[in-house]
Amino acid sequence: MTSPYLETHDLACERDWRMLFERLDLRLGHGEMLQVAGPNGSGKTSLLRLLCGLMQPTAGEVRLKGVALAGQRGELARELLWIGHAAGIKGLLSPEENLAWLCALHQPASRDAIWQALEAVGLRGFEDVPCHTLSAGQQRRVALARLYLDAPPLWILDEPFTALDKQGVAQLEEHLAQHCDAGGLVVFTTHHSMARVPAGYRELDLGRRAA
Repeated sequence: MTSPYLETHDLACERDWRMLFERLDLRLGHGEMLQVAGPNGSGKTSLLRLLCGLMQPTAGEVRLKGVALAGQRGELARELLWIGHAAGIKGLLSPEENLAWLCALHQPASRDAIWQALEAVGLRGFEDVPCHTLSAGQQRRVALARLYLDAPPLWILDEPFTALDKQGVAQLEEHLAQHCDAGGLVVFTTHHSMARVPAGYRELDLGRRAA
């Protein structure tokens, strides 16, 4: 049996003296998409941050390719792309400068590749303008342009459809599905009803398994 790419074993998360979830076992392989659902406060973002190694679990562990996340900082940078609920970009920098800076932290990208990524998200002509002059939706698209560069196989995205218009939502749905169809993996949260999902799509509702 093929080993899972990403898995959790007896995972538990407590915040502010309240157990959000416990005894959570997940197995995620190539080509799969996992939508984490549940009401506000059920631990959706906390779970994503645990999967990224940005938080420590109350109990249990997360494993990447069969190895516990602890001590895998270098491997995580090569294998995982995290985009949080906030755009995470610098307002005084341009879209091109933001992407160059973000990519330099992990996998440097050429100027041509960055411009192609910005064109893919509908930001052609905005490459050199300060990001603080862009709308919330445009700033979100700057962050999402990282998905069109030489991205790692595992994408973990917190509310990626926030501030996108109808066309942007449809385009992102298609891109995420294509990534999974090509063997990538996506774990994400959203309040949006998905119209396009890959064959490997499934949902985890934390509200139904509250601790």
